[in-house]
Amino acid sequence: MRRAALALAAALLVLAGWLLCRPEPSVPTFSEVRAAHRPSDLPVLDRDGEVVQELRVDATGRRLAWVPLAEISFALQAAVIAAEDRRFYAHAGVDASSLLAAAWQQITGGSRRGASTITMQVAALLSPDLQAPAGSRSLSQKWHQARRAWTLERLWSKAEILETYLNRVTFRGELQGVGAAAHVLFGKTPHGLGEAEAIVLAALVRSPNAARAVLSRRALALREAMGGTASSEEVLASASRALEAPTARPRTALAAHAARHLAAGRPAPLGPAPLRSTLDARVQRLAVASLHRQLSAVAEQHVRDGAVLVVDNASGEVLAYVGSSGGLSAAAQVDGVRARRQAGSTLKPFLYSLALERRLLTAGSLLDDAPLELATAGGLYRPENYDNRFRGLVSVRTALAGSLNVPAVKVLTLVGADAFVLRLRQLGFEGVTEAGDFYGPALALGSADVSLWELVNAYRTLANGGRWSALQLAPDQHPAGAARRVLDEQAAYLVSMILGDRESRSGTFGLESPLGTRSWTAVKTGTSKDMRDNWCVGFSRRYTVGVWVGNFSGEAMRDVSGTTGAAPVWLEVMSWLHRDGGSPPPPLPAGLLARPVRFPRQGEPDRIEWFLQGTEPRAALSELAEAPVRPARIVAPVDGTIIALDPDIPPGRQRVFFESSAGGGPLRWVLDGEDVGLGGQVTAWMPQPGKHRLALVDGTNRSIDAASFEVRGALDPDTD
Repeated sequence: MRRAALALAAALLVLAGWLLCRPEPSVPTFSEVRAAHRPSDLPVLDRDGEVVQELRVDATGRRLAWVPLAEISFALQAAVIAAEDRRFYAHAGVDASSLLAAAWQQITGGSRRGASTITMQVAALLSPDLQAPAGSRSLSQKWHQARRAWTLERLWSKAEILETYLNRVTFRGELQGVGAAAHVLFGKTPHGLGEAEAIVLAALVRSPNAARAVLSRRALALREAMGGTASSEEVLASASRALEAPTARPRTALAAHAARHLAAGRPAPLGPAPLRSTLDARVQRLAVASLHRQLSAVAEQHVRDGAVLVVDNASGEVLAYVGSSGGLSAAAQVDGVRARRQAGSTLKPFLYSLALERRLLTAGSLLDDAPLELATAGGLYRPENYDNRFRGLVSVRTALAGSLNVPAVKVLTLVGADAFVLRLRQLGFEGVTEAGDFYGPALALGSADVSLWELVNAYRTLANGGRWSALQLAPDQHPAGAARRVLDEQAAYLVSMILGDRESRSGTFGLESPLGTRSWTAVKTGTSKDMRDNWCVGFSRRYTVGVWVGNFSGEAMRDVSGTTGAAPVWLEVMSWLHRDGGSPPPPLPAGLLARPVRFPRQGEPDRIEWFLQGTEPRAALSELAEAPVRPARIVAPVDGTIIALDPDIPPGRQRVFFESSAGGGPLRWVLDGEDVGLGGQVTAWMPQPGKHRLALVDGTNRSIDAASFEVRGALDPDTD
């Protein structure tokens, strides 16, 4: 053995001389290494520079920002040197005595002992060709590792070598560098590590995935070797804490879904600069906390998921983006802000605004809330109200504010499903891709799939007087195109004031509900079929807030209405946004006239109503008082009729007859928005192929009844 040891020493001396005679390998400078460091977690900042999310951009390891040696606990520096390289400050990169001891133990059959110095380990960390477990490197790789270690020692200072080592070495699992290890395992910054924690981290370097018993034994042995002041109990407690800490959780996680969208909009690979957002950390925290409280309160009603979106009306900047309920959800990675779900009643304001804009209705027009049957491709469609009650004749204001279903379906037949589909697309609802007859009359009640992102921006359009522009999540993001007018300003104002009318919605929601705020707001709820989705979206002069609750799985909730599901979150967020001041109603636009209206037999109080100029009542109040309780009705054609042209009959001899039941006052026929004659008598109309909407209106331009029908076949212009 003695001769073998002497031979080994001689061989090492010959090898050292040979290595010194070869050209020196190139190594990067310390400044280059530090500048090339890329954290695996990219910080996402709010509008004021506060971190709201750490976004994982590198799955190969968990790294935080580079930590200077002066900001690393001296206890950790001492523990790592004691565990990995006790003669670190004495050798020149390679510790010959350690090499000899390791070789001798291997020759004599003793336990294997590592001989790599901290400098040699840094050389391996910086060289891709040396990336291999220490015990599996070939002799050639060990030679190159030693040569680079000597070069590093000549070009770098000891402090630079130790700093690089502590920022690059793996401590546990995927945790690379002291910044990630200190924060994830102990919730501290590197300069705050105590002696017991430093000993545990140093013990982890040798075996990052060590089991509890192995780590505890090594940590206690290192404590004895260092002669430290930390007790055995403190070391063991620190070891348990390190092993129990989840390693993949980001330090800050307030806006995970927003962060992913921000990153998706930037070219890869992402640079070291943080991502800036329009989010407001205060609003984001409030929205997250409010959603969690509400979902916890209704958990027994089978509600697990939710989403919240808060935007600034003027700029379109997103202030809060909560994509899921986090730990309460079984599918927390699903983005509830962008996912499309059935809209429920939240689309009604845009339907009514279209009817008002086209002057087919006024806010004082009467609609019959009575049982209704419509022929559809799937059979008869019978819409019902949420409370299964019918109220008879109601005004447009009451029907919209109270979210009555039957009147909304009748308004859809008046304006036409295709026209409503076009309007929804103009408002940014990209999921509404089919023709109107695909959705049928249920479109009025929200059968189309929409996202909270789209819905909130549509309501923001109402808040902005009918002008639409894209939302912004990044401060340097320019909206796609300038703001464009989508809704008539006067119609948008009327709908906004109706949605803000607490008295008009009291018949459905009561005077006191989560929809009532101290200052002016306009708000609408919606619940989809079988209680699968619950929405609450509303706006003040400055903000629009949207909330969705439900289950990402599509499972139904139990007994969750608009005011008990999403509305409490909406109310809390909106109230906090206006905690320092009220919200006045929007200014009255030009082109609107105020007129007194009276509903003597309809159960609504006398009031001053607003009308688009030209639609105000022409009759005196006494004449309105004598209006029939049941207006005239369209007798023919029946709603849903399909008329086939006969190719054997000359087109000039084919007619469709419009017939109405008796009614008081002057009546007129309106076909596809155009006046076609007196409604009090049978009117013959030359059929034109296509889908048509026929309305019966009275002398005050109020819609009395409407029907849709289709003419099929082609007219031969040469046939007489």
